[in-house]
Amino acid sequence: MTVGIDAVEIRTGKLRLDLAETFAPAQGEDPGKYTKGLGLYASSFPDVYEDIVTMGANAAHRLMDRKGLEPRDIGRIDVATESAFDNSKPVSTYIAGCLEQVYDGDFHHANKGERKFACISGTQSLDDAYNWIRAGRNRGRAALVIATDTALYARDDSGEATQGAGAVAMLLAEDPDLVELSPEQGYGSADETDFLKPQQQFPSVDGKRSMQVYLARMREAIMDYESVLGPIHPEDYVLIPFHTPFPGMVRRAAALGYRHATRDTEVEEKLAAEIGRQPRREEFDSDEAYREAAGEYTDDLTESDRYQEWYSRCVEPTLSISRQVGNWYTGSVHVARIGGLKVALENGENLAGGRMLVCSYGSGAQAEVHAETIQAGWAEEIAALDIDDQLEDRYDLTFEEYEQVHDVHNHDSDIGVSDVEQFTQPDAEFVFDGWGRMGERKYTYVG
Repeated sequence: MTVGIDAVEIRTGKLRLDLAETFAPAQGEDPGKYTKGLGLYASSFPDVYEDIVTMGANAAHRLMDRKGLEPRDIGRIDVATESAFDNSKPVSTYIAGCLEQVYDGDFHHANKGERKFACISGTQSLDDAYNWIRAGRNRGRAALVIATDTALYARDDSGEATQGAGAVAMLLAEDPDLVELSPEQGYGSADETDFLKPQQQFPSVDGKRSMQVYLARMREAIMDYESVLGPIHPEDYVLIPFHTPFPGMVRRAAALGYRHATRDTEVEEKLAAEIGRQPRREEFDSDEAYREAAGEYTDDLTESDRYQEWYSRCVEPTLSISRQVGNWYTGSVHVARIGGLKVALENGENLAGGRMLVCSYGSGAQAEVHAETIQAGWAEEIAALDIDDQLEDRYDLTFEEYEQVHDVHNHDSDIGVSDVEQFTQPDAEFVFDGWGRMGERKYTYVG
């Protein structure tokens, strides 16, 4: 049995904040801090009638319609988010309720749940659905996995420029058209406090520590993956999507991953004439001296033609959408997968049979590495996406409008949805429609 992602859909928030032209001047910053340093050009935000439910439901609705599915075809709905607004009722029930407004059937016999482990929970939800199908408990039905988040930071927080909002819906099924998931995985996990939300909406972040933890856990996950399959090699994979809080983080992770994977290989030997061999710990008297030498080697490595060719081929394409929308937390690595495949399609590449190495991460902290084999129907599936139209149709916010939108989606703000006029007009989509008698959020479909 082959099990994997049969189809995907992506839904971005309908508002856009230009980081160079709008955000940087208002902050008194050099635009290059964001476009070159972070590697981000714009952030996506939800309009006043959008939230994690509407974005997730709209992505799922388009996916189901495109694949000709009815509720009876779905046996499981898993939602991954770290933006949930209820500590008991899962977002999956809200999304199911939305979808039942537009289909004749219902999801009363579908298992529903919500996953939380920061940004990695989208991948964990894929794992859960994969195991459910492989165990034969699906009764021939598929699983709907939705990663949806509104990734907001407090105003003037150092992470404010990385904000974003959107959802990725994925259909897990037997004999998939897009990618087959590998049964092998590697994990790196530790109790960390690099990024957390202790009963609060906006995160508390130790930025420097968060980058260190990301890299340490990713290295552990790669080593664990290698303990199952043996050493990996950079040329084994046509694309390597990483969790992408911002592209600058991926640049660092990719360099360290390449250094690890080429150690004691013919690639290291070929690079030796140009930049020398990699430093070994036993060659140095102290850890500090070794780390300094390793850092210098990594800097030289990233300047080499061989590395830059590999990076531009295997990693850079995965950042194509992320640069325009910011961080989507649980959806981040799944946006990277879509971005890489989309660029390959536009370049006319034939990736069928090729493998991707998917590197997921969630603060707190855990990384997971697994492989995916690209299926024969991948090009048709990616061609069906309308993400270019969504990006083009976004409303460009002024800085003052951005401040209003941020306040609307700030749970502690005195400014509510009714206090700010919507910036776009809903069309054939689910929208937030106020609160119910018990304080629950209500939704309706606007045709």
